[in-house]
Amino acid sequence: MSDGENREEQTTKKKVKKPKQAEMSFLDHLEELRWHIVRSAGAIFIFAIVAFVMKEFIFDTIILKPRLPEFWTNRMFSKLGDLVGSEAVKINQIPLKMQSINIAGQFSTHILVSIIAGFIVASPVVFYEFWRFVKPALYDKEKKHAGGAVFFTSILFLMGVLFGYFLIVPLSIHFLGTYQVSADVENMINLRSYIGSVTSISLAAGVVFLLPIFSYFLSKVGLITPKFMKTYRKHAYVIMLLLSAVITPPDIFSQIMVCFPLVVLYEIGIVISRHVVKKREKEMDEM
Repeated sequence: MSDGENREEQTTKKKVKKPKQAEMSFLDHLEELRWHIVRSAGAIFIFAIVAFVMKEFIFDTIILKPRLPEFWTNRMFSKLGDLVGSEAVKINQIPLKMQSINIAGQFSTHILVSIIAGFIVASPVVFYEFWRFVKPALYDKEKKHAGGAVFFTSILFLMGVLFGYFLIVPLSIHFLGTYQVSADVENMINLRSYIGSVTSISLAAGVVFLLPIFSYFLSKVGLITPKFMKTYRKHAYVIMLLLSAVITPPDIFSQIMVCFPLVVLYEIGIVISRHVVKKREKEMDEM
């Protein structure tokens, strides 16, 4: 068989393959999505079982640690307080007291934490499955430029979770756990409430750190532009400052520590949006 016939055969195969993908019905897409969700749920379930078995490590070393003086962040703030000569900088020097008021409270909390831990560890698999579902709808150029989407999304999400856990969580525990409306009212924190705060803050920080990824895809579909992000930059900064003020103790140092990474991520989002828009305009000029 000649080279020309080989090329013609390969071209014919490609032509046959594309209509099959294009002819997928709505139910076919739902079936495809279902299997991606099943595989993602399977990965979360496996890691959740591992987390459930490792109860002492998950709770004593990770979940309950930020409330103790020996936690890394609390020790660093304590050293900083000694350095600047201010006791106000020191956080969580007195361990937070907790209680469980429901008979099945600790067991249900154990299950909930295991599922959340399973999701965090399995997040790269979840992002990969989502990418596999979206990928067939993209053009070849878009697939090429978004090839590292799963890697960068996973890295940013995990960085956000770590940022929330090591910085925002200890600051929030210190402020909310020691806040009193009256000296006659003692804080006895419910275990479920504490777990909810730690996990929600960490997961929220992970989502916030995906801002550059959101900027890329929203700019790709034309929902935002660098001009739009610059125009509302001041509004975004105010929202970030308010968010930092809510989740940190009432001192400017803590607010800046939390707000600074958010500002950096927003500025990175503007750069990414500008790059996407310029590239789209260039491609339109070449057409």
